[in-house]
Amino acid sequence: MVIRKIAILFSGTGSNLEKLLETLHRKTFEHCTIDVVCTICNRPNAQGIEKSRSFGIEPIIIDHTLFESREAFDKILVKTILQSGAELTVLAGFMRFLTPYFTQHIKAINLHPSLLPLFKGSNAIKESYDSTLKVAGISVHYVSEELDGGEIIAQRSFEKTSSMSFEEFEAKIHALEHTLLPETVINLLNRREYE
Repeated sequence: MVIRKIAILFSGTGSNLEKLLETLHRKTFEHCTIDVVCTICNRPNAQGIEKSRSFGIEPIIIDHTLFESREAFDKILVKTILQSGAELTVLAGFMRFLTPYFTQHIKAINLHPSLLPLFKGSNAIKESYDSTLKVAGISVHYVSEELDGGEIIAQRSFEKTSSMSFEEFEAKIHALEHTLLPETVINLLNRREYE
């Protein structure tokens, strides 16, 4: 059985990290076993750190505030991922704008809480909620040099109702994220021809 190694990057509560670990870590699928070889966090006090530890994975903390530039941080990030042997890196609530140095060296996918190309950036949930659109949703895309601009791999949507509170809307977004991101990783890696 082929072992596919992944790295997971996170910055906050780690709810998507937890779902990925629960669904994927050391699980066997039709064509592969997926192994999370490292988790990396850029915030020393992130809640997700304990979630990673609960799965027996000591997260690597790389505090971005200790670097003089984005590229200097990305160089250490790239080195750490390459040393882990991960063939795919999954950004699960990783709140950093990555430089071309990262995108040229690492194959990565990102979860974004809107139907791209709409509502890029960090305020996507609020902007999507406030919009006049009748549908909302989430996207998983390849990480490229353009913020939230890489090729879209998967999307999932839902109908937005006028009675929906912001809290209900946000909860719906997160519920979709918790299923679509692990599914997308499985769909990408569990193929004979994965490169």
